[in-house]
Amino acid sequence: MSAPAPCRGWGATHAGTKRPSNQDAYLLRSEIGLWAVADGAGGHGGGEIASARVVEELRALPLGLSSGELLARTRDALEEANAALREEARARGPSAMLASTVVALMLRGGHFACLWAGDSRCYLWRGGYLTRLTRDHSMVQELVDAGALTEEGAARHPHANVVTRAVGADDTLNLDKVTGQVMSGDLFVLCSDGVAKDLGDAAIASALIAGGDGQGLADSLIALAMTAGSTDNVTVVVVRCP
Repeated sequence: MSAPAPCRGWGATHAGTKRPSNQDAYLLRSEIGLWAVADGAGGHGGGEIASARVVEELRALPLGLSSGELLARTRDALEEANAALREEARARGPSAMLASTVVALMLRGGHFACLWAGDSRCYLWRGGYLTRLTRDHSMVQELVDAGALTEEGAARHPHANVVTRAVGADDTLNLDKVTGQVMSGDLFVLCSDGVAKDLGDAAIASALIAGGDGQGLADSLIALAMTAGSTDNVTVVVVRCP
């Protein structure tokens, strides 16, 4: 498990149909088996600073890490980003907030691991079926879990963008993790909530059924989100394992 799996990733991002700026960021590091999407939150450019800091910390990870080291160092990098964003927010004043969701995928030696905080998602497309690997850390997801709201209603809820975890939101960063085996032909989709909520799981699956690969698939998912009238920033990373 010391060598990266022969998987490749491609990404695309857009500000969306309404936002004046793009506060999303993504990372492609196929050379070490690491990919990520970050969706910033915060006024006066804070969101852009937060997502950029998350990606910057992950981009600084060195080559030559073992599988266990990659997972541990990815977690450390996100915790370092969390501490830096908390310090910057305190310097800006008591009401300042610089935070970003993150979903990070690692692929090594026939296994995957995914770390996340917030409502950016990771999906697995395998054998013609789409599985959501992550569970949103959001107010509406808690309502869905309690049976007070349907998945369809959650996407249209007025508080659909309120997350309960994010890098920079609290002094202690609480990340969730999911792991599993990689099979030949697996395709992973990482995306910000602008894609997940405006398209929905069924539309994402339909796009994957329609085919396409690599950069073309990432671009087509962004185009579909734009056609759906996404008012949020939209970002997609697709990772294909041959």
